[in-house]
Amino acid sequence: MKLSIIILNYNVRYFLELCLKSVEDAIAQLDAEIIVVDNNSPDDSCAMVKQLFPQVKLIENNENSGFSKGNNRGVATAKGEYLCILNPDTVVAEDTFLKLIDFADSTNNLGIVGCQLIDGRGEFLPESKRNIPTPIVSLKKVLGNGSAYYANHVSSEGTAKVDILVGAFMWLKKDVYESVGGFDEDYFMYGEDIDLSYKVVKAGYDNYYYGKTTIIHFKGESTLKDAKYAQRFYGAMQIFYKKHFKQNLFFNAMVWLGIKTAQMLRKSSEEVELKSKRSYVYSTTIDHSLEKQLLKPILITDTILQEIENCSMLVFDFNKLSTKEVIKEMKNKSKQKNIVFRFLPKNSKFILGSDSATSRGEVLHF
Repeated sequence: MKLSIIILNYNVRYFLELCLKSVEDAIAQLDAEIIVVDNNSPDDSCAMVKQLFPQVKLIENNENSGFSKGNNRGVATAKGEYLCILNPDTVVAEDTFLKLIDFADSTNNLGIVGCQLIDGRGEFLPESKRNIPTPIVSLKKVLGNGSAYYANHVSSEGTAKVDILVGAFMWLKKDVYESVGGFDEDYFMYGEDIDLSYKVVKAGYDNYYYGKTTIIHFKGESTLKDAKYAQRFYGAMQIFYKKHFKQNLFFNAMVWLGIKTAQMLRKSSEEVELKSKRSYVYSTTIDHSLEKQLLKPILITDTILQEIENCSMLVFDFNKLSTKEVIKEMKNKSKQKNIVFRFLPKNSKFILGSDSATSRGEVLHF
């Protein structure tokens, strides 16, 4: 088998459905398997997977054991030469896996590969490519200067070696994953991707950022950015430094102080209420029940390059459009003022979207 896609899910049933439908399209030409590991979700994620995706291998944990343990359990059952560690709140393009297989098969000494991630508003996510967060670099970042934290020497569309990739999408050979011990289970959530990336680099492999394919990552769905998030994130960074960087006591104290200061000063962001003036639906028809819930909906059946008003909602129907078309349009329209996007999965009766990294997205049933 060429590829195993590992998706660790917790309580994001509708985003998982959209993700799985996109993954199914992306593996249509491949010898691949999909493995969903559910961390004891209180919603009906598992029932949905069993009903709609009977071919998916579902592992049901009886507790939320965290990101590392969940993914390690999924990888242990994987049969693929390559692994793709994938968040449930993502949407992959139809040719994402095909492109990565071509790149990976032709690249020597390959470690982890990451790709270009955009958020639910079509904006590039800089954590798609990062440098090693040495104590100095991270101390600067938590105090407000993140210029050295991100791998800005590579453009968002470029391809080059980078050190650290993001856990929402990680591509690597299974034997590389196993040779470094997989995800470190000392981490519950956050920091695991930095740790795994760094272990692979230290083992002598080359990690790459591959910007020639783009996926959507709805930040905020798998994790809410609240006080618990802050505690776990900064705690994870302390584990990372204790494990990988042995500095003198003064230096360690400065790093600890920087982390604690950032944690104390961290304030929950105020949500900007986006008041849409009009809705545009990219589809062949508008379901009457959906139409009643949208603002002055305009149906666009021919092209997705039409001019739209600022402060509008764009609804993309995956029954009509490919993910590649949707991603292209999101990038084009993300520069307009207060444009929000919603997505109608194939053969579904809901639309969803996420406009912020600090709150849950919206699911609208019709």
